[in-house]
Amino acid sequence: MITLPSLLVAASAAIILLLGIAHLVFTFYGPRLQPRDAALTARMKEVSPVLTRQTTMWKAWVGFNASHSNGAIFFGLVYGYLALAHASFLFRSPFLLLAGLAMLAGYVFLARAYWFSIPFRGTGLSTALYVAALAANQTSIGGFQ
Repeated sequence: MITLPSLLVAASAAIILLLGIAHLVFTFYGPRLQPRDAALTARMKEVSPVLTRQTTMWKAWVGFNASHSNGAIFFGLVYGYLALAHASFLFRSPFLLLAGLAMLAGYVFLARAYWFSIPFRGTGLSTALYVAALAANQTSIGGFQ
């Protein structure tokens, strides 16, 4: 049986999943994640980080964006799946519930500090839905099991 807490976590996960998919698409298609300054893009393709000469700042930029997208997609898929297919397992695991909350809180912090309004609003809404799910779950069972 799908409960309100399950639906709220699934909605939270869906937002992060969609943000991750959009970010992955923007990483590889179109100019949205490219610098506005073409000279900067050119320099990023020429310059290596101090860590190694085996890559360029451009390749690292693309790789970081793609791996960031993969993390959001993974979170959305796993938590959405658990919420809808294995809700009792998810809601009986304080570890998974707190790990999910920590991940979302981290995304909100990063979005506020380093990104822009769309991911901030999206991660904020996702976190609010997740917290509402935790509250609804606690109310329905009289506390965590």
